[in-house]
Amino acid sequence: MTVKVLVVDDSGFFRRRLTEILSSDGNIEVVGTAANGREAVEQTLALRPDVITMDYEMPVMDGITAVKNIMQRCPTPVLMFSSLTHEGARVTLDALDAGALDYLSKNFEDISRNPQRVKQMLCDKVHLLAKSNRHAWTRPKLALSTPSIAQSAPVSASTIKKTARTSALRQPLAETRTATRSTPALARSTLGVNDDAVLASTTSPTRKTYKLVAIGTSTGGPVALQRVLTQLPTDFPAPIVIVQHMPAAFTHAFAERLNKLCNIDVKEAEEGDVLRSGLALLAPGGKQMMIDARGTVRILPGDERLNYKPSADVTFGSAAKVFSDKVLAVVLTGMGADGREGARLLKQSGSQVWAQDEASCVIYGMPMAIVKAGLADFVYSLDDIGGYLVEACS
Repeated sequence: MTVKVLVVDDSGFFRRRLTEILSSDGNIEVVGTAANGREAVEQTLALRPDVITMDYEMPVMDGITAVKNIMQRCPTPVLMFSSLTHEGARVTLDALDAGALDYLSKNFEDISRNPQRVKQMLCDKVHLLAKSNRHAWTRPKLALSTPSIAQSAPVSASTIKKTARTSALRQPLAETRTATRSTPALARSTLGVNDDAVLASTTSPTRKTYKLVAIGTSTGGPVALQRVLTQLPTDFPAPIVIVQHMPAAFTHAFAERLNKLCNIDVKEAEEGDVLRSGLALLAPGGKQMMIDARGTVRILPGDERLNYKPSADVTFGSAAKVFSDKVLAVVLTGMGADGREGARLLKQSGSQVWAQDEASCVIYGMPMAIVKAGLADFVYSLDDIGGYLVEACS
């Protein structure tokens, strides 16, 4: 099926270049272009594209405002273009909160130096977003966002965190939690991509003294992590490590954002950080995060042989070696199968593995790999995972 794309950018050169790159894929058709956010909204309503590529800095209406308008009037998967700077990361995270699904670096040098690589990355993301789970990203979200950078009135970080904590604590958990529990044999023999509902039940998790909660995610992960982590209380009893596929320029800004929103502390992991309860450590982009026998964090250079830097497989594998059966791993929305082999090691050590259910995933890739391999002890909806973590670790 041909994917219809709307290209939005105030640079005529970039619009033409993107159109050329996308049109070189026989299964992608650029149905229109727009030079500002207002045109983007109008063109979206008129053309009904399958995917929109969106710049942020534009006249008349900026990209984040355009995304908000589009999500209200004609929800469409949006791929944001971002600069690889701290400010670019903040803007991109605002765009994801507004409803954009993914992002790509806007680097003119890469386009001229590695046109084939850029083409592959861009076209792959467009095809992926065209197949995303619309129900998962168009449903109402909790009010988790920090104020947009476009707001004029300054708000202190402490005020933001206090407000977010109050909102999170007031947010009731679902009255009826739906979970899927699968035994490895059943998962291997009967589970398909859409078979989670067959095993639906209201199963509560196994309570245990966990020494670590390890979370892996990719596309759709920034918003998913906010929804999970804001449900955890300040005195959450287990240390947490997080692997989110993200560029190096983004992880520090993302950790800062999570720290403002959550009751627990969140920081970008550094060499020598000590695991402790109530602290979540986010793996730095472009590197690998491992745990040593003393319970401290090791940050290693990204191995070029690995597709993902950071990789959930690497972090999960080290956790299995150190903590044996005392790990609770959670695999959230994302493309690919990162985390599957690390989860296999955790299961062999006797640890627990949870997966997000298909209905609440933006991209049912990483969790599906866990379920189809028969590694999921439980499959939960995104909105239930935070509450079940509290229950399991209490």
